[in-house]
Amino acid sequence: MAREAHLEAAKHHLDAASKHLAAVGKYNEGDVHGAEMHAEESWGASQFADGKSVEAHRQATMALKMI
Repeated sequence: MAREAHLEAAKHHLDAASKHLAAVGKYNEGDVHGAEMHAEESWGASQFADGKSVEAHRQATMALKMI
């Protein structure tokens, strides 16, 4: 169960990174408004991914306690 949670967290971290790269791309194109929009989406996705990571670590800790 902890393994699946870590994989899900990793998927969300990749999504956040993708959104961050989209923001950088928009900024490089000179589209400051688009960059800000993607940066906000990236921040939200990063926060969500961090929450998933915390849950995965909690599950891993609980699994170790059962051993």
